[in-house]
Amino acid sequence: MSRILIKNAKIVNEGTIFEGDLLIENDLIVDISESISAKSSDCTIIDAEGNYLIPGMIDDQVHFREPGLTHKGDIESESRAAVAGGITSFIEQPNTVPNAVTQEILEEKYKIAANNSYANYSFMMGATNDNLEEVLKTNPKNVAGIKIFLGSSTGNMLVDDETTLEKIFSSTKMLIAVHCEDETTIQENLTKYKEEYGDDIPVTAHHLIRSAEACYLSSSKAVALAKKTGARLHIFHLSTAREMELFTNKIPLEEKKITSEVCVHHLWFTNDDYATKGNYIKWNPAVKTAADRDALWEALLDDRIDVIATDHAPHTKEEKKQNYLKAPSGGPLVQHAVVALFEAHHKGKISVEKIVEKTAHNPAKIFKIEKRGFIRKGYFADLVIVNAGMPWSVKSENILAKCGWSPFEGYTFKSRVTHTFVNGKLVYNSFKVKDIRAGVRLLFDR
Repeated sequence: MSRILIKNAKIVNEGTIFEGDLLIENDLIVDISESISAKSSDCTIIDAEGNYLIPGMIDDQVHFREPGLTHKGDIESESRAAVAGGITSFIEQPNTVPNAVTQEILEEKYKIAANNSYANYSFMMGATNDNLEEVLKTNPKNVAGIKIFLGSSTGNMLVDDETTLEKIFSSTKMLIAVHCEDETTIQENLTKYKEEYGDDIPVTAHHLIRSAEACYLSSSKAVALAKKTGARLHIFHLSTAREMELFTNKIPLEEKKITSEVCVHHLWFTNDDYATKGNYIKWNPAVKTAADRDALWEALLDDRIDVIATDHAPHTKEEKKQNYLKAPSGGPLVQHAVVALFEAHHKGKISVEKIVEKTAHNPAKIFKIEKRGFIRKGYFADLVIVNAGMPWSVKSENILAKCGWSPFEGYTFKSRVTHTFVNGKLVYNSFKVKDIRAGVRLLFDR
């Protein structure tokens, strides 16, 4: 039996912080108390030295690029970066190559992760205009949900047939996660800017092409369809102030049928940053204005927004260095998400308890993940120690994503992840990822 005793930690869980100890046996948390004594010589003791002990982040939206796009990243490389950043579980999206739109392709991704993932994993089943039969075969016990792109994506994944959309929404009881941007609006905006700039559109126009209007039109349509059909809807990566009117904080999370997510980059950057960051902060949906960012923070803190995620989506430097029209959207974020949120804590924007709620508790509740997302006896020991007073700078040599860059490169964070445990195994310590692929397939209480 493997035993690890974590002592002298500030344990953050369910809205409270208390100083105490925690005992892990094999893959589970078996005791939490003010003081626990090691009762056997084979118990490894880790002194948390008054640092925060939090449940590992459950990142409900990543793109780890495998199969088919592994020059950008793969499950092994990106899950290594994830555990170094305090992310112990991830839910990956279906727009790989080939798209995960059949049960066979979906299961192939699970097989890869079973051999290579440092973090726990699940994969979304992708919907298209013509694969409803495959979608309905999805097992709710071991697949996170159904993903629908209502904006353009890799391959044949744009679902723009309204009859098909309504069938998907009305036919499945599983959680449906959506990317919301109105494609017609985007193409109209793009045509206007091409007429003005030709092929030399500046990246500073990105948030005007993939506009706030495009986001609202699509997300409001998805919300209306969910209300009409009774579907369980989760809207990914909100980016605008206006969309906040679509969500409520009037009922407990467990009773919500429509939930929402914001990503770290939309809480951090604004359109002013395009001038210095260029294509390195080109995401879909686009980073928008400071007013939009402020509204996202307000909605996050008053619980209209339920989850914080990364939308980690790496591309190579060479791809990003192309002109605006050719440079792909997306960027690496898993290694720096937790410390970026702690940076916001240092600035007085958010409490540590709220960070834990939005990154661990709420994803576990929304997806009904079995025995994860909380520091509780009998739960899996997916845990992270954060030293809130250990500054470090993001440099090319300490970036673990395969693409080798970060939008935070050059930034000095005040906080650092010092230990990450996945299923009771210490996979990250002393600023190094150990060669322990401890991740297992997430299961769901449905």
